[in-house]
Amino acid sequence: MSIFAIATSVAETAAAHGDEAASAGLPQLDPSSWPSQLFWLAVIFGSLYALMHTRFLPAIGGAIEERRDRIADDLDKASEFKHQAEEAEGAYNQALADAKAKAQGIAAETRGEVDKDIAEMQADTDAALEKQVAAAEARITAMKVDAAAKVHDAAAETARAVVEILLDEAPTSEAAEKAVSNVSNAS
Repeated sequence: MSIFAIATSVAETAAAHGDEAASAGLPQLDPSSWPSQLFWLAVIFGSLYALMHTRFLPAIGGAIEERRDRIADDLDKASEFKHQAEEAEGAYNQALADAKAKAQGIAAETRGEVDKDIAEMQADTDAALEKQVAAAEARITAMKVDAAAKVHDAAAETARAVVEILLDEAPTSEAAEKAVSNVSNAS
């Protein structure tokens, strides 16, 4: 059944009751005006449907598609930025490891140079100390020899003085020296 057939059957049914509705003050319920009302309803509905179908729905669909594309592009860019950040982090970690290795190498090299300098300084100090010790030993030896000579001279002088006191005769210096030397050699 077509819309027109439905409309005419409804109009006929309403015509029977139409006089009652018109007298009640409701013109939209007057069955004699229903065909024109249905006509304008179909025209306006068709126009709105055509307008929605040709203009508004494609615009809304395009906006939704554009938004979907923009979101996909943004997700792709975010993924790319994340990948770049991971590469940058890897490069940073590699540079940091290289810097640490280089710093350790420099520290080892510097430590080696410092150890070498310390060894040279210690060798120079040891050589200087050995020279000072040798010079001190030479002075000590000279002082011992000098002291022994002075003790020998003092012993000879003392022996001469003792002999002079005991014998009332002064022995010669050579005799006192010879007597002290004989006693020193015997011990």
